[in-house]
Amino acid sequence: MASVPTWGKRTLALGAGAAVTALVLTGCAGGTSGGTGDLDGLIIGTTDKITSLDPAGSYDNGSFAVQNQVFPFLMNTPTGSPDVEPDIATKAEFTDPTTYEVTLKKGLQFANGNDLTSSDVKFSFERDLKIKNDNGPWSLLANLKSIETPDDTTVVFHLDHADQTWPQVLSSPAGPIVDEDVFSATELTSAEDIVKGKAFAGQYTITSYKENDLIAYKANPKYDGVLDKAKTKDVTAQYFTKETDLKLAVQQGDVDVAYRSLTPTDISSLRKDDALQVIDGPGGEIRYVVFNFKTQPFGTGQDDADEAKALAVRQAVADVVDRDELAKEVYNDTYTPVYSMVPDGLTGAATPFKSLYGDGNGAPDVDKAKKTLADAGVSGKIELDIQYSPDHYGSASDDEYATLKTQLEDSGLFTVNIQSTVYTTYAVERTKDAYPLYQLGWFPDFSDADNYLSPFFTKDNFVQNHYDDPTIQGLIADEQEESDADKRAAIIEKAQQREAEQISTLPLLQGKSVAVAGKDVKGVTLDASFKFRYGTITK
Repeated sequence: MASVPTWGKRTLALGAGAAVTALVLTGCAGGTSGGTGDLDGLIIGTTDKITSLDPAGSYDNGSFAVQNQVFPFLMNTPTGSPDVEPDIATKAEFTDPTTYEVTLKKGLQFANGNDLTSSDVKFSFERDLKIKNDNGPWSLLANLKSIETPDDTTVVFHLDHADQTWPQVLSSPAGPIVDEDVFSATELTSAEDIVKGKAFAGQYTITSYKENDLIAYKANPKYDGVLDKAKTKDVTAQYFTKETDLKLAVQQGDVDVAYRSLTPTDISSLRKDDALQVIDGPGGEIRYVVFNFKTQPFGTGQDDADEAKALAVRQAVADVVDRDELAKEVYNDTYTPVYSMVPDGLTGAATPFKSLYGDGNGAPDVDKAKKTLADAGVSGKIELDIQYSPDHYGSASDDEYATLKTQLEDSGLFTVNIQSTVYTTYAVERTKDAYPLYQLGWFPDFSDADNYLSPFFTKDNFVQNHYDDPTIQGLIADEQEESDADKRAAIIEKAQQREAEQISTLPLLQGKSVAVAGKDVKGVTLDASFKFRYGTITK
């Protein structure tokens, strides 16, 4: 998730201050620490921040983590799988390339006793598009042309164009189904009204809500979906301001599970605590460097513009970067090297940056970089200006980019100037060609490879780095429309190969998903859905 403007096909967008915020290692304001012995049931600790309980008003990990517990979805990812299945539906399928029909289960109800019907589904998606909140996920629905509800259990989505990712969109932040008798059709509904109205139909309901402080959940006996019933009746989510407070709370047993986010140093320390277990899982977060094709060395806007030399510079950087060192020395292996913009664990993921650059096995190769530059006619040291934003992507960014600078300069090929900028300024300047190379991060809207391709490499991509390649744009259009899973995966691999050959962005690291729990806690599941669910956890 990150800010994305509209592009020709389906838009993937994010309002200001949303999901790249998920990469920040500092937590939410107003949290508490310790002293939770009087709380009932299972206690989950986090430093995430909630923007809004109303799904139409948020597009960030902290808010979506809550919404995943309490709202139903037409499609969802069952435990252990990255692929979606019907959740509160009996079936869901394309009846033609641009028509997607969903059949709801009969007798569905919200916790307040209101019937959950196709009318609520239509209402939920149409209000997202009507409200268009700046922080909302409405742009994920840009391909939605219209919705029909021929009866109480049938929903027919008409799309503008064929798009095989639509089932995943229905499981995304745009997908929660809300109660039309509680939620406003034209404006955001307050958390107070949502909780008072018991407008929930997920695994849990919320009985008490103090935003970014404490949330009390109770298992919902009316939930009837692919995730099964919640295994623990009472769960409390406690919000912390500082990672150090969260670490102390899980060490002292004041919380049963700590999830998002502990520092790499804290995680390394907690692994040595015999009273705790550290659970690792796949993470959808990636960290990468963007090349601005206009302002990078030999870019199109430079006096010495030369496409071949500009490509050689990008390739030489890719040859020299040592991802293993960044992962181990900076992040204590809480991140792992990634060799494509599509991270490991997703269908179609490949590793073209591993085979094309460095020694072909993931390690750097300075001699290869020298030859690449020489063959392109590039001589002398190349000056690189690199920008990053530690207040948005975490304080470890300081060490990450200092290490990257050292790697590049030790090759003898580059002189590197690094500078950090506060994100409020950074977010504006990076789209105005102020930074020749710069840091970005991404957390997916849904667990499909397309969500790591279309936002970055379409003509009007959110990165806005002047990368415009009809070949990769055609491949993205093809994979979106291809219904055969094997053929689609092959197209996705071709798209990754094409981008790696041109290097619009340089993927560096893939974040692990890490939770810390007491030894008596069971069922903490971290999988390629990238969703943390309370319903599997017991103690």
